[in-house]
Amino acid sequence: MKIPEIQTLKLNRTLDAHTGSSKLSDIAGAPLNDIPNSAKDNFEKKRVSFEEYLVDAVKSMNQQQLDVKTIQQQVITDPDSVNIEDVTIAMSKARLSLNLAQTVIDRMVQGWNEISTTR
Repeated sequence: MKIPEIQTLKLNRTLDAHTGSSKLSDIAGAPLNDIPNSAKDNFEKKRVSFEEYLVDAVKSMNQQQLDVKTIQQQVITDPDSVNIEDVTIAMSKARLSLNLAQTVIDRMVQGWNEISTTR
């Protein structure tokens, strides 16, 4: 993109890290070899795919919805055994997780539509 008044577009880089010429150890402040092996192993163990992450999030949201259902049934059958604050907290958590899931799905669909229309 050219600016008509200037006729050229020039990028000014203020840090060497922006150019990609510096090493990661220079940016982080410590060389990568100083990281203990246990921390490296924990990082590798926690790496999951995007699909697994989404499936786990949906399972968690579903479990919260089921928990609310059981608490509501318990309130109807035995109201003295359930604290009403627990019911409202569980319902708020379930509503929040459902709204978050709906927002994420909407954003994913919107992103996919943008990708597919730019081809």
